[in-house]
Amino acid sequence: MEGRIQSVDTLSRILALDYGEKRIGIALSDPMQLFAKPYCVIENAGFKPVLSKVMEFIEEHEVGLVVVGLPYSENGEHSSKTIETETFTDKLRASLTVPVLAWDERFSTREANEYLKQLGYSWQEAKKHIDAMAACMILKSYLESKP
Repeated sequence: MEGRIQSVDTLSRILALDYGEKRIGIALSDPMQLFAKPYCVIENAGFKPVLSKVMEFIEEHEVGLVVVGLPYSENGEHSSKTIETETFTDKLRASLTVPVLAWDERFSTREANEYLKQLGYSWQEAKKHIDAMAACMILKSYLESKP
């Protein structure tokens, strides 16, 4: 399913995850799936607590698709981080009732940093928001690729 456009009920939200070893950024689309908005950052306290939070978000926000950013190296090759994120994504697929899609997130953190800088955030303030903003950039990329 990696990188393919997923057909989703157009009145459900899409949840995007920027997976990290310590923190996971969360972003949500609007119900019409036109806009991406950074939502929050959760601590990565292991798969079960993360799964519980993701399931909570799915139910609370009527999510129809989960998009997980897949961190390839800049030349498109797999890294240890790619493999770790693929494992996480596979566990989500096996545990959730909504589709889970892996999405290329190669430049999401760089884009998020640039955007936060344009908004006038200091690097200290940006650090607090970078994971959610990176998830937003992943979701924005996905939404822009939809026909």
